[in-house]
Amino acid sequence: MTELFANLHEMDIYSFPIICLLLLAGFMVGFINTIAGSGTVISYSLFMFLGLSAPLANGTIRFGVIMQTLAATYNFKKQNVLELKKGVLPALPTVLGSVLGAQIAISINKDLFEILIAGVMLIMGGLLFFKPNRWLAGSKILQNKKFGFKQFAIFFIIGIYGGFIHIGVGIFLIGILVLEMGYDLIKANALKVFIVLLYSPFALIVFMMNDQIHYGIGAIAAIGNVFGGYTASHFAVNWGANFIRWILMSIILIFCIRSLNLFHL
Repeated sequence: MTELFANLHEMDIYSFPIICLLLLAGFMVGFINTIAGSGTVISYSLFMFLGLSAPLANGTIRFGVIMQTLAATYNFKKQNVLELKKGVLPALPTVLGSVLGAQIAISINKDLFEILIAGVMLIMGGLLFFKPNRWLAGSKILQNKKFGFKQFAIFFIIGIYGGFIHIGVGIFLIGILVLEMGYDLIKANALKVFIVLLYSPFALIVFMMNDQIHYGIGAIAAIGNVFGGYTASHFAVNWGANFIRWILMSIILIFCIRSLNLFHL
């Protein structure tokens, strides 16, 4: 535990400039995660800059995730684009997977995993570009299909990833909700936020039990997350599915460049 906090004495994390930085980063993360996903990489980078180790940063970001999804879920429901009942069934295997993923995150090396994820995201980005109608219109036929073992297994695997590192989990959830379950991008995005809200507390508990949380940094950043998530839920509905599609493609490209180390900045 001492090693996890070893670098925090080098700066005053409760100084006014650091608090403002945490709030701004939290807002950006909440906004990007609600519109698409992968915004959590901002939190990871900032938390580690402030002296947190990678495992500690991985646990601490969960505070903000819960708060931003809570705010966004409320707003999506208020705007009548979120059907809570539709999200409960896929959330169950995701919750189970997230607990396992959080346990794995305690010790596993993430480098190879990130490269594999980047490859999958490139494929998804191609589908976004070459089959836009599939993402914009949705499919009533797929929506009416029964939730079977295949869907259970997919959401369980996504839950493992979300519990493990969380970065990019929203993009995977949107992809499955559109391509496998037939929702358009706006409804899929709202369901994604709700599913993340349901599984995140369980992952957080695992990190708390293993002393991999910095409560002060997490709480400050979470305030920004709330406003970012709430604001983004307005944009997602008012600007439409095509707006979300272009944001998704941009985020996927940036994430893949970072994961594959294509540019050394």
